[in-house]
Amino acid sequence: MFISLLKVATAASFLQTSLAASILAERNDTQVLRVAQKDQSLRYLDWSDVASLQPARIDGKKYGCKCYPGDSCWPKAQTWNQLNRTVDGKLLVHVPPGAPCHSTFAGPFGTVRTYDAAACQTATDNWGNETWTVEQPAAALWTYFTNDTCVPTADRSQPCTLGYYGVYVIMATKRSHVKAGIDFARRNNIRLIVRNTGHDFIGRSTGFGSLVINTHSFKSVEWIDSYRGPGSSYRGSAVKIGAGVQGRELLSLGHARKTPTMLVTGECPTVGIAGGFIQGGGHGPWSTLKGMSADNVLAFEVITASGQYVNANDKENPDLFWALKGGGPASFAVILSVTMKTFPDLPSAGATLYINGTHGVTPDQWWNATSSFHKYSNHFVDQGLYVYYELMPMTFRVRPFVAIGKTTTELRAILAPFLAELDALNVAYEFDIKGFSTFYDLYIDLFEDETSGQTALTGGWLFTHSDVAERNDDIINAFKTALSPRPDVFALMIGHLFNPGHGMPVSNSATHPAWRNATDYIITVVPLFPGAPPAVKADFQNVLTHTIDDALRSASTSGAAYVNEADPYQPNWQGHFWGSEYPKLKQYRSKWDPKGIFYAISTPGTEAWEVVEGGTRLCKKL
Repeated sequence: MFISLLKVATAASFLQTSLAASILAERNDTQVLRVAQKDQSLRYLDWSDVASLQPARIDGKKYGCKCYPGDSCWPKAQTWNQLNRTVDGKLLVHVPPGAPCHSTFAGPFGTVRTYDAAACQTATDNWGNETWTVEQPAAALWTYFTNDTCVPTADRSQPCTLGYYGVYVIMATKRSHVKAGIDFARRNNIRLIVRNTGHDFIGRSTGFGSLVINTHSFKSVEWIDSYRGPGSSYRGSAVKIGAGVQGRELLSLGHARKTPTMLVTGECPTVGIAGGFIQGGGHGPWSTLKGMSADNVLAFEVITASGQYVNANDKENPDLFWALKGGGPASFAVILSVTMKTFPDLPSAGATLYINGTHGVTPDQWWNATSSFHKYSNHFVDQGLYVYYELMPMTFRVRPFVAIGKTTTELRAILAPFLAELDALNVAYEFDIKGFSTFYDLYIDLFEDETSGQTALTGGWLFTHSDVAERNDDIINAFKTALSPRPDVFALMIGHLFNPGHGMPVSNSATHPAWRNATDYIITVVPLFPGAPPAVKADFQNVLTHTIDDALRSASTSGAAYVNEADPYQPNWQGHFWGSEYPKLKQYRSKWDPKGIFYAISTPGTEAWEVVEGGTRLCKKL
């Protein structure tokens, strides 16, 4: 749901009509950052139009903060209206998608009536529907970091506020709209969020008091039979995709080609490929055979923090090219398009396995089965498999084992030692195996859509080959802690068996070197109830960081986690997310975004930045 600028201004009587002429005049920073002459497409970055941070003293500490509604620096109505004209009327005042179920929305600019029975029913029916949520202007698929202050309800008298959602949204349809948003945020000291699908576990697609640029409409897809790119020796097939293209729609387009075509996407169908997914590294069912998604990138088209249109590839801006490939979401530039390697689809085999309390297994049998499965995880990935599994108390579910380019006979042979061990342990289980003419057919049949509207904390950890080979008993003990961290805390785990080093031993991306010896990436999840008070949130966060994930970290020697699916509040996030690559990434961040125009928690160069005052203001420690 959204409300036009004019409607909000009239209803709330908040927007001042005089143009703040001083906004563009008050510039204290005239730094010009010179760039090496080898960067052919960009000779300098001009930071002379960066607005100053707002000085603040919070809890006795000195900060420089972004500008927020109610501050004297917040742009006046005429300034926002000028931005709206610049982006061809695509600027919206954001209202949470649950607002139609509430009588009023008490936003940052006043209170407006929002109840609409039909729209409320639509929101209620679709709150768990990822596809519906993705299509909203600035909604987040997982709602914890929105503060859950305006969710669907049968009681329309319940309050509805903006929470931590952005204030304005640019529904960008052209690259000039994206540039205008970046320029406006830079010149007016506004927190900037770039949102494609809202597919984000840790709140990087939303932010209190922010201007959101929605890139979801960038749906261009160009198939390339033989790539010829600047400085690239690659001559195979490729695809150039816009920032808004999602996984399943791209795989469907590839499947429809005369020669069915594949590439490395995520396992979840709604994930956008070109943005934060690749900037975090990107893993999926083809990663054991083809590496991380970032390893397969050939070129980017981006807009920098200084508002420059830039190509990034092996020849043009190679430092930025490398950093964008796994160096951190929302950190270096806004991606408009990415060009990636593609490859022919292959016949594939898939299998599912279920073990739970309804099969009559005891807790000891269940844990023995889990330990056996994990003991064979090196074997699975060494045979080229990808495996997606879920662990909850007394529920162990694999859906699916994926064997790309293999028959059911071959997959059954790979799984035979593990299944024989389950039989020897007298563990009852359900097992099914199927063959498919292409991986795409397997993907449509065996992979399940995820749900949205959940409020939860997310952590995670990587286990390498050596971890599994030498410390499997320790890992299983850590699993026991993770699933039952405390009597009053429920938790679950989602596992991904794959090894990017199997098919691509040497990385060409900024991802953590430990991925080249990976076996299992575990996501830990701690659900909360909507509206949990701050003390409960802090308590659960402490359990996640210092009980659940600490148990996993202690069971491992890898020292690695995945930036898109992990606890951003963990200690030493710099080393855990990027390892030895971090110093170079921090250096490149200081070159391409020295003023912090872009921000995402626990990404290179953000050590001085902090979200303060109850998860609201973004400030820099001075």
